Amino acid sequence: MQLLKERILKDGTIKPGNILKVDSFLNHQMDIPFINKLGKEFKRRFEDCPVTKILTIEASGIGIAALTAQYFQVPVVFAKKAQSLNLDGEMYTAKVESFTHKKVYDVILSKKFLTAQDHVLILDDFLANGCALKGLIQIVQSSGAVLEGAGVVIEKGFQGGGDELRRMGIRLESLAIIDSMKNGSLIFRESH
Repeated sequence: MQLLKERILKDGTIKPGNILKVDSFLNHQMDIPFINKLGKEFKRRFEDCPVTKILTIEASGIGIAALTAQYFQVPVVFAKKAQSLNLDGEMYTAKVESFTHKKVYDVILSKKFLTAQDHVLILDDFLANGCALKGLIQIVQSSGAVLEGAGVVIEKGFQGGGDELRRMGIRLESLAIIDSMKNGSLIFRESH
């Protein structure tokens, strides 16, 4: 998606350790009109799927999921990274390792919000090693729901998570794929 690539080049910052900061428009401060365009693009790419729920993980995926859900006219559910007093009933759980936080989370989702009748689209902001998406896929599989696919705004193609998910047979749509982050510059994969 050319619009996204241009925005990453304009406002993104490369940090040591292959960290790409896009916090000025995507995952700290959110540019709502821009993210709305990303939501329209996800709808276009998955319009052939009978999506009944959009699933993401807190916190950065929630804005993208919410703005996309308006086009599918379905609810958003998100896996939480911490147990809280207001969570009750049976839960789906999965272990997820965060690339940026270097931490393993037990993500949880109430079973009442995801059932075998659902057709799920998973969305997130970044895909590096694929751990977050694999955890969410595990939750979908545990629920018996149908996984229609996964969409990410930015995939770090050089880290291999996307390739692994595609080998697993997951329909994965990335709006921008970065093949290299060397010497302070980004090289994007050409769209097909």
